Amino acid sequence: MDIPVLGSTVFLTILLTVGLFFFIRASVKDRTQILTLQAEGEQPTVLEQLQNYFVERSYRLAAVDAASNQVTYEGFVRPSLPLAIFLSLLAGVGMLCLALVLALLFPSAANILPVLGLLGPLAGFFYWNRAGRVETVALQVESLESENETPLNLVKVTAHRDELRELQRSLKFLPYEE
Repeated sequence: MDIPVLGSTVFLTILLTVGLFFFIRASVKDRTQILTLQAEGEQPTVLEQLQNYFVERSYRLAAVDAASNQVTYEGFVRPSLPLAIFLSLLAGVGMLCLALVLALLFPSAANILPVLGLLGPLAGFFYWNRAGRVETVALQVESLESENETPLNLVKVTAHRDELRELQRSLKFLPYEE
């Protein structure tokens, strides 16, 4: 078949397939970040707030380093079933589109190529096996000298970016600005 736009269609479909592959791979990527916050109050009070927050979020105390004033929590993060289904559907549709373009290129294999759509659930399987993992949260609290009567603490948290966002939203700690 000699269609003038077939070459560019094949090229764009291959680019989209590569993009889909990297999108699925990025769904399980580690997104650990460091966030520095300032918290008002006595240091034991701030530590108690943080302890309560992480216990409520199903984290358990893993280690305490008194020398560096660092506490480490661990918790299992479950994979998301809706995301696994979404990735499976997305991969299935992507593979069917690739099969359609390949069927235009190779008409003799047009009956076999739709089987590529059955590869879609592999994306959900890949996500499900890799996304469920133990996440570690490390936090360090240091007292700051403040000009007013309220004591200030510097809280340095290393965790997944979604956990950091939720921590900041829940405890209303302000970002630290030097």
